[in-house]
This record gives sequence, structure tokens and C-alpha cells, in this order.
Amino acid sequence: MSRLPLQAALFDMDGTLVDTERLWWDAVEEVAAGLGRALTEADQPDVLGRPVEHTAAWLAGITGAPSDGLAADLHREFADRVRTGIVPRPGALELLRALAREGVPTALVTASPRAVADTVLDALGRDLFAVSVTADDTEHTKPAPDPYLAACRALGVEPAACVAVEDTGTGVTSAEAAGCVVLAVPSLAPIDEAPGRTVRESLESETPASLRRLVAPDGPTLRVMTWNLWHGGTRVRDHRAKQLKVITETGADVVGLQETGGTAAQELAEALGWHHHRAGDNLGIISRHPITARFGDPDVGFYGAAGVRIRTGSGSEVDIWTVHLDYTPYGPYEAAFDGLEAAELIAHEEVRLAQLRDCLRRIDGSVPVVLVGDFNSPSHLDRPDVDWPVTLAAETAGLRDSYREAHPDPVREPGHTWSPIHVAHEDGSGRPEPQDRIDFVLHRGLAVLDSRTYVSGSPHPWPDVEDNDWPSDHAAVITTFAPVTDAGT
Repeated sequence: MSRLPLQAALFDMDGTLVDTERLWWDAVEEVAAGLGRALTEADQPDVLGRPVEHTAAWLAGITGAPSDGLAADLHREFADRVRTGIVPRPGALELLRALAREGVPTALVTASPRAVADTVLDALGRDLFAVSVTADDTEHTKPAPDPYLAACRALGVEPAACVAVEDTGTGVTSAEAAGCVVLAVPSLAPIDEAPGRTVRESLESETPASLRRLVAPDGPTLRVMTWNLWHGGTRVRDHRAKQLKVITETGADVVGLQETGGTAAQELAEALGWHHHRAGDNLGIISRHPITARFGDPDVGFYGAAGVRIRTGSGSEVDIWTVHLDYTPYGPYEAAFDGLEAAELIAHEEVRLAQLRDCLRRIDGSVPVVLVGDFNSPSHLDRPDVDWPVTLAAETAGLRDSYREAHPDPVREPGHTWSPIHVAHEDGSGRPEPQDRIDFVLHRGLAVLDSRTYVSGSPHPWPDVEDNDWPSDHAAVITTFAPVTDAGT
């Protein structure tokens, strides 16, 4: 099981470290009042945590005023207030200084412009921050993940090993999209708790130790990954080395593999010093923890399922299953290209449904279980217009979708895994390739801390893929579960 160290703490500025969120709101209220518009709480999503340019365009849209000069007016009003009214948030300076004493790198990550951030840095102490990222430093600012990703790159750290401290929903969205663990300390608008996110009233009780516990809760966690290797990875140059790099960098403890090309599970496990199980020429499981039992047909065909039981460092046992379901007929194509209605789409899932049910019948309910794989089917949790029966059958069997637990809104967090390299359909028609979530980490008897999709680098689209850092046509899904001894069955 993995224990990620706290590699860095990343702090939003306005409303998080300094009480400027109110100053920003006051500045926007002042400019809006000059345009004859009184703001209300309903306007906060377009003001709080937003870059100046967004709010200027929004004000122009709701008031009919010309947008020229509005950004400058907002800058001026805000800067005047910042120069005279900076007040550190409770506990902020104490936490920053404690992190500095313990050698934990920190970054300032803000949607404010550089000029405002520099004023705040001077007030708080520039020596407390190794890096600062402002709205001027990335092409896209919050709620896009770019600012947090830029800070992590500058610090040379992994997002999953960083705590991002935020006070608005916009900032939380940015940090979570980048893959950070989030500590939310709401200033004006409330923020709900969620997997991978902790909500506190203030920073006064926070310490470097409490931030470390957010990254690595008491007791070692279990990080499970599902990954379709795409013909073993052979479409990409140096694929085995790139696969090893991905597994190492993600901190995975167990990886359920599909399309192994026969030998991938053994070769990866031997290179990592791990344990492995091979089933047929397509399925495999590799684990840093001992494998105590193997399940399913060892000579399973290209489609089917295979499982193992692992014994964790605490002595607890968990069953891990990997499944690959038939890809034809493919529902998203039938929906997008053929215009089939829900009833027909559901009827065409019978082959996959039978394959999954066969797997479900084999699963032992005596210990917690994780079922991962390439289902080649969308989820009923993502498309309310179609009750996709494969994922529905898994849910009926008591298995929960870890990604949707962590990201319940499929519109805001679609979690597509097909496909990071296919933008246009392969038939040469130029039709856009349907993007869907078809790879899953399901579980029963565990508690989800975090779940996210993963693709390394910026893959070139098909067919120019041989030099991609990402050696697959699927995104991986990685779920971090709470210490098994703390999870109920």
C-alpha cells in the first residue's frame, strides 16, 4: 500500500491567505453600482474566484455597458483596496511559517493578475513561497487546471502528493482537475465535502502534520489502477519503459491490465519486483502486495475476467478482478452514428452483459473486492437517457463506481477514458469520435478517498502515435481507497 509524502502545499490567495475576497467583491460592487446594477449573492459565482477579464465581460453582458475599460476599472478599484486593506486570514501566516520550518515547499496559485499578487507577496513575505502562478502566467486560469499544473511543474512535484488550499468552488474545481488533494476553507460561499476534499472553517487548526494526513491518511492506503495497454503497448516506441514510468509515477499498488499482449503482466512485475497473475493472452494483474489466490480460467479468451486475492501490509485481504468485455456492437457509435434509440442500445448490450454476469458470479463476497476493467460500455450514471445494463448490473450486485463517488457530476467531470488519441473516427469520414467513460474501478467494502483519470504527456492523435509518452489508446483510472482496516465490509 502506498503512503504518499506531502510534496508541496499550494495556496490560493484571495480569500484563502488574505481577506481580499471581500475586497474583490466590494470592488466589483462599486463598479457595478456605477453601471446601475446592484449585486446579490446570486452573482457570486461570476465574481468570486474568477479572473478580472471574466468578471468584466460578465458585467458588460448584464449591464449593456461597453466592455472596454471595465477590466481596468476593476483592477484599479481592487488594487486601491488591496494596498490599504490586506488582512491575513486566521491561521494563514502561522501555517505558512510552519511549512517553511519543516522544509515543505509552498506555491501561491491565484487567478489575480501579477501586479496584485506581487502586492500580496510583499505583504506576506516572498520568502514563504518557492513559486507563484498568476492569471498572467498560464493560457487558461481557474477553473481550468492549468495554474495548479504549472505550479506543480515548477516545483517538480506530483499533483496527487500536494494539498491545494482553496476558498471558492471555482478554485476547488481547478485544483481537483489538476489532481491535487483539496483543503477547502470557504470564505463567502459554502463548499461541500467530497472524496479527496476536506472542508474546514479556518486554517487556525491546520499544521504540516494535518496536511500530510490529507495526502496519506492514518494507515497505508490502497491505490488501484485499471489500464488497457492497447495491444501490449506495441503501437508506441519504447512502450515497456513508458508503461513502467507511468506505474511508478502514479504510485499504484495494484494494476488490473487488459490487452497485455500475453507477456506484459510478467515483464512489468519482474521489472518492478512485484507479484503478478496472467490469464490468457489479454488479461493480467500486477501487485506490489503478495498474491495469495488466483481466480477464474487461466486460459480465458480475449474477453472475460480474471481475479486475485492480495494480502496487504496490515494483513487484510482484498480481491482484485480485471475484466475486458467485447467491443461490438459499440453503443456510443450506434447512438452517435446510427441514431439508435435507448431500447435498441440496451438490447445490443447482451453479449457484454453476459460476460460481466459470469464475472460477478465468480466473485467471493467474503472480503472487500475491487473490479476494474475496460467495459466497452458507457455508464448509466453518466447518460440518464439510457439505462446501460452492464454498469447497472454491477451496481445491482453491490459494486459502487469509485470515479462517480469522487466526481458525482458527469457534466462537470465526465471522466472520459475513450479516447485520448482518437479525436476523429478512424473510418476517415472526419466525424468526431464519441468520447466516453468506458473504463471503471468498481468496489464493494472499501471507502474512496480519491479517483481520477490519468494520461501522461500530451498524446498526438491517431495515427501519429509512435512517439507518444502515453503508450495507450485509453486513459487509465486510478482510485485511492482508505486504509483497508478502516473500511467496512
